[in-house]
Amino acid sequence: MALPTYASPLEKTWHYTYLVICALVFLFLIAPILIVIPLSFNAEPYFTFTEKMLTFDPEGYSLRWYDALLTLGHPNENAARDAAWWATAWERSTWIQAAKNSFWVGLWATILATTLGTIAALGLSRPEMPFRRLIMALLISPMIVPIIIIAVGMSFFYAKACVAPDSAMAAIFGVFLSNKGCLANSHLGIIIAHAVLGIPFVIITVTATLSGFDQSLIRAAHSLGANPRTTFFKVIMPLILPGVISGALFAFVTSFDEVVAVLFIAGPDQQTIPRQMFNGIREAISPAILAVATILVTFSVLLLATVELLRRRSERLRGMTPR
Repeated sequence: MALPTYASPLEKTWHYTYLVICALVFLFLIAPILIVIPLSFNAEPYFTFTEKMLTFDPEGYSLRWYDALLTLGHPNENAARDAAWWATAWERSTWIQAAKNSFWVGLWATILATTLGTIAALGLSRPEMPFRRLIMALLISPMIVPIIIIAVGMSFFYAKACVAPDSAMAAIFGVFLSNKGCLANSHLGIIIAHAVLGIPFVIITVTATLSGFDQSLIRAAHSLGANPRTTFFKVIMPLILPGVISGALFAFVTSFDEVVAVLFIAGPDQQTIPRQMFNGIREAISPAILAVATILVTFSVLLLATVELLRRRSERLRGMTPR
């Protein structure tokens, strides 16, 4: 907000002091990102700025670590990069496989979390819902409870959650289960765990959207003969869709960045990007991790920008002026 012309000297001093404090806090928060991004272009295998980088010598900068994301695990990394080379990289590259697993798990976890979270938010938004506060506290508890506690509990639960190989459940979810038909060391186990962590974000965003929803629209739809299903898809869903999409994006980011639950639950075949980064730091330190971090930061910024655009759209739909 602009400083009014009639502000006193003390108010002007506080205004500019406040701006400086905000700028320093913002710089403190983004300083790690500002360091990681240029270091990912380091031509040397170091995690520090070299003399050539500090003097902006072009020889000090390189894309070798971004290239390493394609060649790690490739059987013929120095061969000509034709269609066969790229096909092999898609099937064999370690980082590409981790990215595919992250997107696969994140997609299904987002769908599950968005569906369950939206249903829960619709129920909690109704004034006649009994024990609303208690249920809300239980549903958002994964945001409060330390993730390691949730991961350990799921690890013990998954170890005994198995189905018979010839059962109907195995026939339906067999592709997601482990070789022993258990949730442990399986894609389904990770999807469920990530969905549990993402549901609170969906509930909060959808509930916030429903707080400004005009309930008289539902009564008007019913008075015109619309059944509950038609009312939801034709009246409610279009108005709360920005909040649903925002919650889905938060759920996807939560799944995409989760590493603790994966360490406890996943097996060797469920290698995600955060787990691969963790293994890279623990086993063989390589600046390729900085390249992955830069890509993830860019991806997160794009998602946050999308969330902000959806928020502004939601405010316009509700007759509010975006700030």
